[in-house]
Amino acid sequence: MKTVWMTALGHEEASASLVSSTVTGYGLACKGHFWIDAPEKMAWKEALTELLKERADLWLILANAAELAKPSVRYGLSLFAAALVAERGAAFPIVILDPGTGLVLPDRLVSATVFPLALATWPAKVVAKANMPANAPAAAEYRLNVLGNEQLGQWFEIGPSGATWSGVVFGVCGEKAKINFQAVGPAGKLPEKATLEFAQEGLKLDVGGREFIAWAVRNSLDAATSYFARVEGCPEAILMMPYSDEDAAEATVLGLV
Repeated sequence: MKTVWMTALGHEEASASLVSSTVTGYGLACKGHFWIDAPEKMAWKEALTELLKERADLWLILANAAELAKPSVRYGLSLFAAALVAERGAAFPIVILDPGTGLVLPDRLVSATVFPLALATWPAKVVAKANMPANAPAAAEYRLNVLGNEQLGQWFEIGPSGATWSGVVFGVCGEKAKINFQAVGPAGKLPEKATLEFAQEGLKLDVGGREFIAWAVRNSLDAATSYFARVEGCPEAILMMPYSDEDAAEATVLGLV
């Protein structure tokens, strides 16, 4: 039996119960949680851990327009999505149920499939998505994950998917968002110690009319080696790029709210 993990935005128990029972009636196991809006505590991480533990086959988001309008909710969902893709791959199915109030999705969820709740066939379509063979999209040039917990703080892990980078620049933008530590080590886990090469802090980069404060190192990164940055606050966007001495180096910017 395929398993759906449902994230219900807002605490509308009747709606969540109806969706859960409908999904179950179509032959899927349905587990899940009500969203906790506490990104400063990395509250999303516990739900992701449970999704992975249950070996869910699809992430189903019961949307709520008022909740999705909150930057903190959008930020938490973005980190959940980034970490989920890092663990299960970019082809992992994400479905959003739209109650019909109009949704504006964060960048990390724009590729999700959206079904209106008013659509009578949405349960059958969810079943089809859960059983559909995964077609892997074109691989990104970078890896992105979010590690840590309330005690350790939130750590962004980045690195190349294939080619080797001769260093990295990582930046954040947004009020009260700042990097306070950086490290390099084996991919997938926070390093216990690190030797940084030509470390830099407080670099100011203007990209698309937004100012990013970035840190950088010249350590070599590959598919098995990552850069880690501990970040305070909830950045509106992050920037990453291989280190370059050229002024016009191309950067990747990912919106989080």
